[in-house]
Amino acid sequence: MADIQPEEVSRLQAYLQNKFKNTGFALKLRDKTKDSVEVILNGEFIGVIYKDDEDGDISYDFNMAILEEDLPGSSD
Repeated sequence: MADIQPEEVSRLQAYLQNKFKNTGFALKLRDKTKDSVEVILNGEFIGVIYKDDEDGDISYDFNMAILEEDLPGSSD
């Protein structure tokens, strides 16, 4: 995995804001690992984007965990 550069962070953030028509998306570089960024939506952490360039093509994987307790109709 390759490091995510600051200009990629800007491009990814603009992509998410445009794709979801929501300017509440913000990306934050991580302290301990440089191949991914945190995805923040309206101030709340929602996931991580990882950069993959192992096969010669660059792609980005957005990983978002959804807890059962956060779903509508959960018994909490």
